[in-house]
Amino acid sequence: MTVGSIGPGEVSMARAFARDALAVDAGRLDQDVVEKAKICLLDFLSCAFEARNHPWSRQAIGIARQVANGATIIGTGSLAAPGDAAFANATMGHGLVREDMHAASICHHGVVIWPILLALSERTLLSGANFLGAAIIGYEAGAQIGRALVTADLARLYRPTGLVAPLGAALAGSCALSLTEDAVTSAVAIAANTSSGLNEWPRAGGSEMYFHPGFAARNAIAAIELAEAGARASETILEGEAGLFAAFRRQPAPASIRLFAGARPEIMAVYNKPAPACNFAQTAAQAALRAVRDIGTADDIATVSIRFPEAAADYPGCDFKGPFRNALQAKMSIPFSVAAVLARGALEEANYADIDDIRILRLVERTSLQSEPHLTAAFPAKQGAEIRVTLRDGNAVDQRLDNVIAATPEEIRTRFRTAATGVIGDKRALLLEGLVDDCASLPDSRVIAACCRSEPSERQLRPAS
Repeated sequence: MTVGSIGPGEVSMARAFARDALAVDAGRLDQDVVEKAKICLLDFLSCAFEARNHPWSRQAIGIARQVANGATIIGTGSLAAPGDAAFANATMGHGLVREDMHAASICHHGVVIWPILLALSERTLLSGANFLGAAIIGYEAGAQIGRALVTADLARLYRPTGLVAPLGAALAGSCALSLTEDAVTSAVAIAANTSSGLNEWPRAGGSEMYFHPGFAARNAIAAIELAEAGARASETILEGEAGLFAAFRRQPAPASIRLFAGARPEIMAVYNKPAPACNFAQTAAQAALRAVRDIGTADDIATVSIRFPEAAADYPGCDFKGPFRNALQAKMSIPFSVAAVLARGALEEANYADIDDIRILRLVERTSLQSEPHLTAAFPAKQGAEIRVTLRDGNAVDQRLDNVIAATPEEIRTRFRTAATGVIGDKRALLLEGLVDDCASLPDSRVIAACCRSEPSERQLRPAS
């Protein structure tokens, strides 16, 4: 095929995605895949509820245009235009830096997919099975494109979530609405035109990172609605001469990318973060937590050595040792995350509450970092890390983890209940959890979004029959 053209009998990558996605029977997906989607939805909602009052969340909520028959902004009584609701909800879902992670694409897909599906469910009747199936399709497409597109060099400049999540989310939403093959193809192509998100924020101390999923979600909604209205876009937007791969990777696109061609759907490769910090800080911080039991106090520590994959060394902000202007820089920093665990003996949100904690900063100063070939070779299938804590008495404590230990479904449910109860009360938190658990059998998935409101009516909470 000539670059930028489609020959007789050939199909563009965007159209192949559309065909693969439209052929998926949501009712025939493996049960463990469906259960994983439910857990990812609960995790997203947990983050959104907990981050609702953070400054970036309030800012995103504040610019939403309220409309009478709009979409729910989580944790509020407000209804907004679908794109605005998706923007606010994606920002809140990203507000803790604890969103789910697909390591191979260095991308957070769920924080874009769930907001657009929740918004669309309130304007068009979607069954729960269709809702979950569309999400699984979105994870699959975004992850497959990200695997092929994103490199360490690219990720230093551009936010992978901003580059590929709009495409997966647009495919998910347009399939959920059962658009035609032509319209689904165009939705993906239009979304590709919105790929964006720059990685200057870790260095400059900016907060725009929180809004990257918001832009992606809003743009995905716009792409879907434009395609639904009849807009047509470039079918060769991925593989074309000026398409996504040529523009960002500066290489030709793969010959083909097929959905669900692997041994397991890509959503099964997604992990749920245990800590509210950068993906690359997770394993090192967990290794540090294991080391704590063999250390007296932070004052007994002479030096800290951290080894990790080269991808972690390359990602902006991960090797930053200060000065820290805000908690986001601390959450991105592997040295800070490890030092906070060693100083406080815990791995939790409170680790980043005081970025001027002298105990933590002293340890950061004593920390050295090095990428290791054997850890690099295992990435992205595994994200290992090694910690050596040398004590003032000359002894050393070594800890190694071959991979991140993901948050368990039980842990995710616990933090969901805590976060949701604080916003909507214990009864409705349990109701919402039950609706997610029963989602596959719901005739109308909009009750999930309605239950996320701070003051929904009983009529809004009653499932359609």
